Amino acid sequence: MRGPHSAGPWTDGDPPLELTAFVGRSAELAGLTTALGQSRLVTVTGVGGVGKSRLAVRAAARWASGDLARGTPAAGWGRVELAPVRDPQFVEYAVVEALALTDHTTRLPRETLLEHLAGRRALLVVDGFEHLVAACAELVAELLRKLPELRVLATGRRPLGLAGERLFPLAPLGGDEAVELFADRARTQGVPVADTAEVRELCRRLEGIPLALELAAGRLRALSPGQLLQRLDDRFRLLTGGGRDALPRHRTLRTAIGWSHELCTPAERLLWARLSVFAGSFDLEAAEYVCSGEGMAAEDVLDVLSELLAQSVISREETPTGPRYRMLDTVRAYGADWLEATGDAGRLRRRHRDWYLGLATWCELEWFSPRQREVAARVDAELPNLRTALESCLTEPEEAHLGQHLAGSLWFCWVGCGRLSEGRRWLERSVELESGYEQSRLKALWVLGYVAILQGDTVPALQALQACREQAERSADATALAYAEHRTGCLALVTDDMARAETLLRSALERYQEIGELNSNVLMGQVELAMTRAFQGDVPDAVRLCEDVRRVCEDHGERWARSYALYVLAYAAWLDGDPAGARELLADCLGNAHAFHDLLGSVLSIELLALVTVTQGDPVEAAVLQGAAGRLWPSVGLPLFGSAYYNAPHEQCEAAARQALGDARYAECVREGAGLDREAAVARALRHREVRALGGLPAPRGPVPGDGEPGTRGEAGKQTEPGKREPAASPTRKGGETAG
Repeated sequence: MRGPHSAGPWTDGDPPLELTAFVGRSAELAGLTTALGQSRLVTVTGVGGVGKSRLAVRAAARWASGDLARGTPAAGWGRVELAPVRDPQFVEYAVVEALALTDHTTRLPRETLLEHLAGRRALLVVDGFEHLVAACAELVAELLRKLPELRVLATGRRPLGLAGERLFPLAPLGGDEAVELFADRARTQGVPVADTAEVRELCRRLEGIPLALELAAGRLRALSPGQLLQRLDDRFRLLTGGGRDALPRHRTLRTAIGWSHELCTPAERLLWARLSVFAGSFDLEAAEYVCSGEGMAAEDVLDVLSELLAQSVISREETPTGPRYRMLDTVRAYGADWLEATGDAGRLRRRHRDWYLGLATWCELEWFSPRQREVAARVDAELPNLRTALESCLTEPEEAHLGQHLAGSLWFCWVGCGRLSEGRRWLERSVELESGYEQSRLKALWVLGYVAILQGDTVPALQALQACREQAERSADATALAYAEHRTGCLALVTDDMARAETLLRSALERYQEIGELNSNVLMGQVELAMTRAFQGDVPDAVRLCEDVRRVCEDHGERWARSYALYVLAYAAWLDGDPAGARELLADCLGNAHAFHDLLGSVLSIELLALVTVTQGDPVEAAVLQGAAGRLWPSVGLPLFGSAYYNAPHEQCEAAARQALGDARYAECVREGAGLDREAAVARALRHREVRALGGLPAPRGPVPGDGEPGTRGEAGKQTEPGKREPAASPTRKGGETAG
């Protein structure tokens, strides 16, 4: 799964380092691991802060490492955190995101889950579902019904209520373990704590609830255990009318949180409340902007934040984008109540929205820069907050234009980082609203058309682009008109209308030049123009155009559009009899496409690498790569787009491999490749191997077989111009526009 708990879609072995300070729970861990071996759906229930998530992560790691009675290693486990998800409709998107699954088609996320998990013995940890019970229960029920090898470990304050669900109630820590945890957390504060009567009574009064114990330990720099006990006892007596009867556990935790809140300084309480507007994690810059003003200066936020960190109100985690902070949902909910009570919640939500509008605008600009990968990582980390900002804008009529602007500005996230399905959902919602701000709606329209094209949904794409163009012409919006024309040219390209595609793309590029527009979109337009030239037999012109794109990209540090230019150049190198040069270009292309979760760019590169590989004399590896590509195509769309241009090199590769291996061995190698997941397929494709020359299969030079002589018809049946070469296949039919 993606996120702080794993580097990949699935995790096995030891749990992450941030959870290694796992105190006690040995009996519960053994019991939960056993339960997972016996039941396909296990739900850990208990009060907030009792440690459900940590226990579930430990049990999942043990299960995945094969530490079960039968000793069978598992395929792995993935965890989805649902606390930041507010809209039930986004539960499926959250699961897809957590498991790092990418699908460019119009399929629903649930269909993607079912396909990717089919036949896999795996464990899905659904963490913190209690505010989304109905949506989670319905999804889990279908996954379990259709995926017999799947197990689900859920954590929540209540059951899912499904047939066959095995409940695993998690009680608070016992006396000895509570003291051990309290002492362990005290040591992190630099305060040694002995096992005294006062410490034991404090742990008893906190009923062994881990979160309550950690909050109490966070106060030991200022108060002794005895002082903590006295203050806590006074508050409990107040709530129970002076008696010493135990509060219900849910009230015990809330009381402990409230007591910790009372011990905060006014500035700490204020920041605690304001930080509750964040969804998921946040960084210091966001906290300084969103939470400052009206009684707190931006320069004071760091000091106050550090105190809340020391008191365990928030936690810190290291991520690829730097340090980030997180507040447990129970603690966040308490702060949110206080924020509402202050009457300042609306202002804070607006500041949160404004920060993420600004962040999206900055990221869009920096996408065309050496910081492109940093932008991709930043958006990945900020997605829960960006969703919150989008929801805020699109549910307030007077802010619809901001929602349109935000959804449109995130085009690089939807297209370049593999989130077409979610992006389309936000874009469609935004253009349905009348904002009164034409510019923002026009941008959302052309981005919607772009996304629909990449999903192969041509009718809605054409509708959106026509609406954009007509409105842009009426309002004389030169920028929107250029983008609408560009995307309409892309639509003509993917529907094989080469002449119209070339006309529209040339016109759009001229418009971009007139208005001074230069970014990744413009460069993709030039790559697409190169595709039209290649389709029409002028490979040298396609090379000229893509070499220019390559140069501009390298001048600006751009990697995404550059990868598609390299793809075209690699194909040209293969045609020119330089398979080694083609392989080098394709390795660069594939590495970047995969880093951006660009599934189409990845599968096209693997397909062409298969052809290069068989040319270099390794038909076994070529067949394996064709099998790997075949597994990926359903997540992109129709294999090879049903195009003779794309299919020709595939068929040429297959024919050569079959001739060398025989039908049976070829099919066996293809099956081996089909067994590789995306990570394994990319690793296999990028592996450098020594190859021998395969007799009778030289790399092509000049016209490839079936091209025909100048002035004749090539293999695809199209008339070539004298002096031009009809390629065996187009370098790419959707060009850079299909990246994502």
